[in-house]
Formats: sequence, C-alpha cells, structure tokens
Amino acid sequence: MQLVNDDTLHQYCEAHTSDLESVLQALERETYIKTTQPHMLSGKLQGQWLRFMSLMLRPKAVLEIGTFTGYSAICLAAGMTKGNVLHTIDIDDEKATIINKYIQLADLEDIIQLHIGKAADIIPTLSETFDLVFIDADKEQYALYYDMVIDRMAIGGFLIADNILWKGKVLTPPFDKKTGIIDTFNKKIQDDPRVENVLLPIRDGLMVIRKK
Repeated sequence: MQLVNDDTLHQYCEAHTSDLESVLQALERETYIKTTQPHMLSGKLQGQWLRFMSLMLRPKAVLEIGTFTGYSAICLAAGMTKGNVLHTIDIDDEKATIINKYIQLADLEDIIQLHIGKAADIIPTLSETFDLVFIDADKEQYALYYDMVIDRMAIGGFLIADNILWKGKVLTPPFDKKTGIIDTFNKKIQDDPRVENVLLPIRDGLMVIRKK
C-alpha cells in the first residue's frame, strides 16, 4: 500500500494534528480562492511538521527555495526570534502581495525576507551560514540548489526537500523525465558521504538531510 497516496490516512493524521494559528488558516483560504494551484500549499500536516522542526532546532538562519504564498515560510519562522533571518525565494512576482500581506499579519517582517527572482542568482548574494534549508521549487533544479547550499550550511544543519516521492511514481520505473530527475536526486543524497538522511512519507514525501 502506498501510504503517501492514501487520502483516508492523511485525513486521519490531519484530524489528530493540532490546528495552526488563525493567520495560516486565513492564508490557506485565500490561497484556494486566488491561486490556480492551491495544492502547492504545504497544508496543516506538513506545515505543523515544519513548525515543529523549527521549534526544535531554533535556527538563526533559514533558507527557503520556493515560497508560493508564504505558508511554509511562516511555519519555518516559528522557532526564530528577532535578530534571526529567514530568506525565502520565489520566481513569481505576482504572489508577492499576498506573501507580504501574511508576513505582516504574522508579525514576521523583522525575520522573513522575500526575494523575487531566480534562486540560482539570489543564493550567492546571501551571506549567512544556514541552520535549516527547505527546498520546494522547480524539481529539475533540486540537485543544483543542493550543491549551491550544502557548503553554506552549518555542521549539524538540516536540509528538507519536498515532493520526493512524486505521487508514488518513483516506485514504478520506467520513469518519465521529471520522475527520473527526482529519483536521481534521491540517489545523489543517498550516496553523499557528507550527509545522513531519512525519507519520510509525509504528503508527497520529504527527504530530511543532516549535514555531518
């Protein structure tokens, strides 16, 4: 049974997961009303898991590649305080208004910095050493983003890559092009001696990578 695709199981998990703050519930509603791909939003289960990771790690510097409407950025900022920074990058300038609106409503303007543009161009301009990185952007560039950030991460830092199970397609070769890219990325992580990793079947799959 492919648990990642079991809607009943997912609903049960959500029903037994604490609700997120009202600003995130409002952001989820607005995302479903105003965007054409609202399923890209992390949602309650994954959002709460990202929030818990931040609360446990208490990161001083976070990098998110792929903002969408800002839901996951707000979750990732949960363990951060004034003086910390979360850089979030997205290529779609049309969503900047909604992102900034909810960053302000969450009172996180002093922590979250939104960058609009290509991640490959923006990452080299950032000066921080990152304690936590979340990649949820164009899957074709996952390996590139990983290579760009792994040496910029603190020892013991965590990198999380989303959509790693790709709706279970990684289980059934031969692969289409995008599934093949994701499978290759998974193998790249598995073979990298600089890190240790665990692949979790949360929603569409999360690869959790710890830098040794």
